[in-house]
Amino acid sequence: MYLYTVTGAVGEEGYLDLAKSGDLTGKNVYVNMTNKCPCSCVFCLRQTKQQQEGNTLWLKEGEPSVETMLELFAQYDLNVINELVFCGFGEPLERLEDVCRVIDSLKETYPNLKVRLNTIGLANLIYGRDVTPELKGRFDTVSISLNAPDEKEFLELTRSKFGIQSYEAIKEFAVLSKQYVPNVVMTVVEKVMPEEKIQKCQEICNTLGVTLRVRPFEN
Repeated sequence: MYLYTVTGAVGEEGYLDLAKSGDLTGKNVYVNMTNKCPCSCVFCLRQTKQQQEGNTLWLKEGEPSVETMLELFAQYDLNVINELVFCGFGEPLERLEDVCRVIDSLKETYPNLKVRLNTIGLANLIYGRDVTPELKGRFDTVSISLNAPDEKEFLELTRSKFGIQSYEAIKEFAVLSKQYVPNVVMTVVEKVMPEEKIQKCQEICNTLGVTLRVRPFEN
C-alpha cells in the first residue's frame, strides 16, 4: 500500500488501503514510499509480525514514482483530512528529494495541508550532510524514534548500519530540526523498556528541548 489509514485495531485491519477507507474527514493519511531503512529494529513489525497478503505495507513491486503518488493523491480531497504522515515500513527520508517533490506539489493545491514526518532521524548520516533545512515549509511535525536511553541500547535495539554514532546523530537531528520545523517530537514504545528508562528518555528530551511521546506497543 502506498496510501493508507490506520483503523486503531490491532491485527488484520490495522492498516487500511486509502481506497477502502471511505470518508476521510478528520483522518490521518499515511504515505508509504520505500522499503529502505538504515535500521533493522528488533521490535519493528517487519521483524516481528507476519502480515496478511492483502494487508501489508511491504512494497513488493518496488518504489512508486513521484508521478504515481501524485496520481493517487489526485483521487482524494485532502482539504478534509487531519494530517498527511510520511512513514510506512521504510525510512521516508531515504527518498528525501522525492518526498519533497510530492509535498511541494500537494501544497500548491493545499497550502494549509498539515504534514508530519515519522523518521529514525539518521538522514544526515544517510546523505553525509545536514538535510534539515529541506524540511522547512514542508513539515509541520517531525517525529523521531528515540527508542532507548543510551547509545549502546539504541544500537542493540535498532541495529543501525551506522553503528554507535547513530544515537548522537538522532539527537543532533532533533536539535537541528527545531530551526526549521514548528513541532519536533521524539518517541519511545511502551513495554519495550521499563518506566525508569522512559524517564531517562524524558530527561534527554527535556535537555534537547523537544517533546517525548510514548507510543503504544503493537503485538
